[in-house]
Amino acid sequence: MQLHQLTLWMLLLLSSSFLAAQKTLNIKSKTAFTIGETLEVESAILGENRVLNIYLPNGYSKESSKTYPVIYLLDGSIDEDFIHIAGLVQFGSFSWINLLPETIVVGIGNVDRKRDFTYPTNNEKDKKDFPTTGGSEKFIRFIAKELQPFIAKEYAINDTKTLIGQSLGGLLASEILFKQPNLFDNYIIVSPSLWWDDQSLLSWNLPTYTTSKSIYIAVGKEGKVMEGTAKELYKKVSVLDKKNTKTFFEFLEAQDHGDALHLAVYKAFESIFEKVKEKE
Repeated sequence: MQLHQLTLWMLLLLSSSFLAAQKTLNIKSKTAFTIGETLEVESAILGENRVLNIYLPNGYSKESSKTYPVIYLLDGSIDEDFIHIAGLVQFGSFSWINLLPETIVVGIGNVDRKRDFTYPTNNEKDKKDFPTTGGSEKFIRFIAKELQPFIAKEYAINDTKTLIGQSLGGLLASEILFKQPNLFDNYIIVSPSLWWDDQSLLSWNLPTYTTSKSIYIAVGKEGKVMEGTAKELYKKVSVLDKKNTKTFFEFLEAQDHGDALHLAVYKAFESIFEKVKEKE
């Protein structure tokens, strides 16, 4: 009995000593963690306010003589693709990685992506499933006439502009490529919803332009229609692969529609910005 009590006493003593040795961390300061800024802007073309999430490279200063390329990201809300794409850009621009140059990311927050990313359709099922459809022409004007001039005025940027769009965003990116190709220098089109309007975009005529471009198209294991139309889009634009245009295609067999974007964008950076590494 005495031995049992002694053991208990020793355990209590050790426990008390351990608890006494523990120290509580004291908070010395607390600040918000930021990687850029969020703006709410008023669009006269869209007739509504829109949120822009802006990633700024470390050390960015508008007063500096240094200028930066810009990536415009569709589906750029905080709870969509902005954070993980901004993270890829930060990682890829580390000096020991050199995947791409330091770059500003403009994430365009959504209000109604089914409206903004689609052109009018003649397919009755499309109309039923997407009752607000058909606003892409206005959204493209917003990008061209309001957003790009605003970014040029407010930030220290150079002339290199990249567009990233996935799913319906990939449909919009494809529409811009076919209608106003000079809006961007690089197009990253992932899992584009080219089934829209009975795949009518694939019958459009290719544009002509004189500026240099890189066009990257990717699709995951997403079924016959998604995979087939993405490949058809690549075939259509690959005829542009000449001195001033580079085209790339990736079939990401291990990815699907839900997770293809992150890997596709990384691979797109490897393809489009290969000259960054060549300089080292």
